[in-house]
Parts: sequence; C-alpha cells; structure tokens
Amino acid sequence: RGRRPTKAGPVRRAWSHYWYAWAMVAPVIVVTAVLVGWPLARGVYLSMTDATEANMGRTIGVNVIPSTYEFAGLDNYVSILGSGLFWEKLTWTVVWTVACVALHYGVGLGLALMLNRRLRFRSAYRLMLILPWAIPGFVAAFIWRYLYNSDYGVINAMLRSIGLGGVGWLDDPTTAKIAVILVNVWVGIPFMMVALLGGLQSIPKDLYEAAEVDGATPWQRFRFITIPGLRTVSSTVVLLGTIWTFNMFPLIFLITGGGPGSSTEILVTYAYREAFTGIRNYSGSAAWGVLILLLLVVMAVVYRRALRKQGEVW
Repeated sequence: RGRRPTKAGPVRRAWSHYWYAWAMVAPVIVVTAVLVGWPLARGVYLSMTDATEANMGRTIGVNVIPSTYEFAGLDNYVSILGSGLFWEKLTWTVVWTVACVALHYGVGLGLALMLNRRLRFRSAYRLMLILPWAIPGFVAAFIWRYLYNSDYGVINAMLRSIGLGGVGWLDDPTTAKIAVILVNVWVGIPFMMVALLGGLQSIPKDLYEAAEVDGATPWQRFRFITIPGLRTVSSTVVLLGTIWTFNMFPLIFLITGGGPGSSTEILVTYAYREAFTGIRNYSGSAAWGVLILLLLVVMAVVYRRALRKQGEVW
C-alpha cells in the first residue's frame, strides 16, 4: 500500500499558490531587514549597555582597541525617565507637533477648498502653493535662517521700513519656537493641501447639489458633506503629519541648532546631541531613540483604535 498524502499546512499551501509573489517580495524583505531590522536590533542592544566614546571598540592605525562596555539592563531608561529633562523635551515636542499639525491641516484645508473652486489662473496658484514642498528641507532651512537674521534678515528689514524695531527671532526662546513652527508650517502645508484637494475632488457633486436644493447653508454643506467625505483622507494625513513632525530633525537642527540654549530641542535633536557632541554617549542616545519609537508606536495604535471606534476600517 502507498502512503496516504499528508495534508499540506497553511504555510506550504501559501507557498505553492503564491511562490512567485513571495519571490518578488523577498528582495525587499532582505533589504529592509538589513537596513532597518539590524540597526534597530543593534540600537536596542546598545540602549541596555553603558557604551560611550571611551569604551567603544575602534581602530587607530594598525592598533585595534576592543570594546569594553558592559550590559547595564534598563539603567539608561530609568535614568532618562527619572530626569526632568526628558519630560521637558517631551512637553515641547508634543506642543510643537500639535501646533504644526493643526496649522498644517487647517491652512491646507482652507487652500484646498479655495483651489477646488473654479477660478482664473487656478493652475498657477497650485504651482506656487506646492513650491515649498519641492524645495529640499536643508535649502528651506538656510533660506529661513537668512530671513530671520537679526541684522540683515528680510523680515526685520520690512519691520524697520514701516517704523518698527527689529526682532531677535532666533535669540529668544519664545520667538525661536514661534519661528521654527512657522517654517515647518510653510514646508508642510503643500502636502496637506494636495492630499485634501484630492479628497475634495472625490466627493460626488450630486451631494452638494441635493443639499443646496434642500436649502442647506454653506456651513451645513461643509459640516455634513465635506468633513465626513474627507474623513478617510484626513485620518491618514494627520497620522503621517504627526509622525513626520514628531521626528522633524533637519529644520530645528539647521535653523536654531536646538537653541538658544536648548529651548527648541525636541526629542530627536537631543538624541542626536547625546550621540555626536561632547563625550559621545551612544547607549544614552540609543535609549532616547527607543523611547521615541515606543511613543510613536503607542500613539499610532491609540489613533488606529479611535478610528475603528468611529467606523473607519484603516
């Protein structure tokens, strides 16, 4: 008697049916594992050591100095969470993120509503409004740093031309925070505008026409048709905008350097400072990075659950 054929498991069935798809996806998985997975695992390990510039292994000429750092468990996390510095940076990071994303969405929605109407030179307006998105971040940072210059900046020159005194935009903690928020809003509005404009154009015109026939006011049409129609797009762009703004390193680093003092430093800029300035504290910087990742993961999970409760399937 021959053996009875064994029933294939789910993995074998998936492989036999979709082997071509798995083969096409495999290079991406390998590259992602090498470029993302390994550095992440290495960072988590370093965050649980006492690695610094002094005890890291290095090569000087023909001499190889081995690493002498040791495993420290959760000491770095306890030290960071027990310090007031972390909570101070977290508070400013949350304020920075909420302010920027709210302005991104509000101004972007207003511009999208304007460009969704029929008006002359609409294509030219769209091109001009999308230009900030096309400019590289470091170029935008250098442009705005020049505009904010206390002595030679264009903004202060305009203020003096109308009889007002110049402002040290980057010299005071309050004005420096306002300055970096304005720059990030200028850079981020085009993305919101384009995404929301696409969402507006996907809403059926019949709904507006029927509501207008029924006597609905413009505010009622906006509240009961436009906002619900944009819910799916809005949920996605707000989440992406939050993640990008929370980790917006280049603008703050290039415009203020985290200053004056460390008043405009957010979590990611401080993590960079720990790793690459002064006595380089690699383990502390890695611990800051892991905490940032955990905060974003928790935020994304909570946000996703809130959307599900509202009926969203994302």
